[in-house]
Amino acid sequence: MKLSHLRQIADYLRQFKKITAAYRVDDNLIKLVLDKDEEFYFDMRKSNSKIFMTKEPLTRSKVYNAPFDVMLAKRFNRSEIENVELLNDDKILRFTTLLASAYKKERTFLQFEFTGKHTNVIILDENETVLEALRHVDIYSSFREVKVGQKLLPLPKPEFTPKEYPIEDIKSFLLQTYEEEFSKRLESLKKQKISFLQKKLDKLTKLYNKLENEEELLEEAQQAEHHGNLVLTNLHTIEPYTKTLTLKDYNGKDVTIEPSKLYAQPKEIAQELFKRAKKLKQRARNLHIEKESLSSKIRHLQNFIEVVRNAKEIAKIHLLFPKQQKRNQKKQSDSIETFFIEGYKVQLGKNEKGNIELLENAKARDIWLHLKDRPSTHVIIKTDKQNLPQKVLESAARLCVEFTTPQKDRFLVDYTPRREVKIQDGANVLYNKYKTIEIDTTK
Repeated sequence: MKLSHLRQIADYLRQFKKITAAYRVDDNLIKLVLDKDEEFYFDMRKSNSKIFMTKEPLTRSKVYNAPFDVMLAKRFNRSEIENVELLNDDKILRFTTLLASAYKKERTFLQFEFTGKHTNVIILDENETVLEALRHVDIYSSFREVKVGQKLLPLPKPEFTPKEYPIEDIKSFLLQTYEEEFSKRLESLKKQKISFLQKKLDKLTKLYNKLENEEELLEEAQQAEHHGNLVLTNLHTIEPYTKTLTLKDYNGKDVTIEPSKLYAQPKEIAQELFKRAKKLKQRARNLHIEKESLSSKIRHLQNFIEVVRNAKEIAKIHLLFPKQQKRNQKKQSDSIETFFIEGYKVQLGKNEKGNIELLENAKARDIWLHLKDRPSTHVIIKTDKQNLPQKVLESAARLCVEFTTPQKDRFLVDYTPRREVKIQDGANVLYNKYKTIEIDTTK
């Protein structure tokens, strides 16, 4: 980030009187809400740190509870802004804040350092002692140690004179920063994830196309059964350990039968043929189950690709692709998709089997969601809380819609605690006490 831009942004930020909220949206992305409704994002990646604003708030994929996040909320939520400045005329933006308690006012510094490989966010007390930091730095990594309880050394003043890059309108500049940079990152991430999903879709499609034909299986079964009967009829003519049999069928035509191995007893050849006929019939009977399972997974992946393609923010992609489970955790059913929305576990069924599993395994106080008056995927929000955040509910309802239909429209989604849902048959349910939320997928 250019020093000239940062200096002008610091001047702009001095108009605000209060930090209403401060928290992480992503691993290296911090959000400050100033004076209740002005939202600023501080992207503190080492490679390309910057400040930006957005037209629509970015969604948190999870709630961070590390010591840094606890201190960030404790010291800056509802704090007064005393000053905003650039330290040492360098790329270090410092908020000086006051937070009133029952006995005193605590002064705290929130320091955003846009300094390349040493980019960091540091929380300091009024004596410039480190309270917490986004990145802790030991003495072996830098001359300037960033460690809780240690006094933070100042950086030497830059010797160069930076060029000036005037900004006409700060807010427009910050909005444009997001549009230019993050739209590129979003498109790149979407392309990567769609490619990943497309490979899975191609694999399932090939499996589906390779499935046998039911009529052909039944014909093979009938033939195997016929050959078995011929062997039983001609047992007295068959020699032990015969490799190939040539028998006359009931119409006098020659029939060639090749057992899979040599048998001492001819009747064992018939047993093999009857066993094969039985398996082929069973395979034919169950073929529609496998077809439906594969086709439902294919439809789910097609919907998944559309959801990714229509995603409007990076946080949505992170929500759709949570980090892999640890190896010692219980393996999840392949009929259920799991997401995390601001720390809440949200699950949806990929098919009827997944919907049934969700209904059977959900706890009484979990929240169940379903499209109103039409077939849809079932969604469960795992929670034991009575007051679910509205944003979590809306995000889960949107997933319910997006993974049911690619159609762009306004949809009604019913939701209720799982205890109010009565299973009738399979994934068919009845529910009486419920609320409804509207989701507009045209936006």
